[in-house]
Amino acid sequence: MERFRRIFVIVMDSLGVGAMDDSPEFGDVGVNTLGHISQAVDQLIMPNLQKMGMANLTPLKQVPPVENNLGYYGKMREKSRGKDTMTGHWEMMGLEVKKPFKTFTEHGFPPELIAELERRTGHKVIGNKSASGTEILDELGEEEIATGHMIVYTSADSVLQICGNEETFGLDELYRCCEIAREITMMDEWKVGRVIARPYVGRKRGEFRRTSNRHDYALKPFGRTALNALQEAGLDVISVGKIRDIFDGEGITEAYKSKSSVHGMEQTLELAGKEFHGLCFVNLVDFDALWGHRRDPAGYAAEIGRFDEKLGMLLPLLKEDDLLIITADHGNDPTYTGTDHTREKVPFLAYSPSMSGSGELPEADTFAVIGATVTDNFGVKMPEGTIGRSILEKLR
Repeated sequence: MERFRRIFVIVMDSLGVGAMDDSPEFGDVGVNTLGHISQAVDQLIMPNLQKMGMANLTPLKQVPPVENNLGYYGKMREKSRGKDTMTGHWEMMGLEVKKPFKTFTEHGFPPELIAELERRTGHKVIGNKSASGTEILDELGEEEIATGHMIVYTSADSVLQICGNEETFGLDELYRCCEIAREITMMDEWKVGRVIARPYVGRKRGEFRRTSNRHDYALKPFGRTALNALQEAGLDVISVGKIRDIFDGEGITEAYKSKSSVHGMEQTLELAGKEFHGLCFVNLVDFDALWGHRRDPAGYAAEIGRFDEKLGMLLPLLKEDDLLIITADHGNDPTYTGTDHTREKVPFLAYSPSMSGSGELPEADTFAVIGATVTDNFGVKMPEGTIGRSILEKLR
């Protein structure tokens, strides 16, 4: 019997809550995104997350744990071999990624790949190194505008990113070049998780600003996920933020692109006021993109506060047959060395106004409990080859 008519899954992108046993194998020793943010800043305001049990997951300097929390709280470990966005989200929906995606952090992309990209796009490539998006614009933006060359860069994640000035390079041309790059990087030796179009505006160093016209060209999931199963059963699968890009549209029935994480929560609030039957899957990327990768604990803490304020507006909108799940896809400890994601456990917070119980859940051995729980609620069978067990019975 269906308990919840609507389920909201909100991903606070990169909000890890402590290292896993195998984190050192990924170069991550003693990492803890939320815990170290708390240690690094004077102020961390999150009363609604506190009520839901977030402060019970890891010690926080400013926010004590609560005894009588709203709903249930716990941690989840990642079973897949990775610590990137796609791996985390795909696992939530039932796929175990056993072979990590390729990264090109140390030396940039191979000359053969760059030569093919130049030949097929007609643009000379500049950059070709690991860098932050803001830094590489300050370094090479003026050159790109003056010459028509194409800025290509990567990061510690499995991505190939291309910058294009919206006024001089043009959005259509940027998207065309990214589609070519996606085709080229389908080869096994060059296969990256995502090609990302990074449009920007401005004409000189210090004034460049990336716009919300970003577009991700992701790999299609290698198998059917919980999203496909829900869609095929006639249920709504609504994506907010970059969820549609992460799954390359697979299993999505309706998609909303967000300009920011605050905008993503505003879209979620609007959807909470509408009727739908199924899943609303939300990714809030600013925690990761603006603050984690840039190693800015204060900015991250402020973003948590902005989210918490919107969460306080969402909770009263939830109906008796709604379920809210808040989680993350990996860590990105802003106090750690480098700019890479960090392999961490992630939160699992669950609340419905209909719940009579509350408290701590056993630690889950995979993020896939989310997809399994969602499909179980709707009486839908998970696709063959997926992982994860439902914990619906525990959410009473």
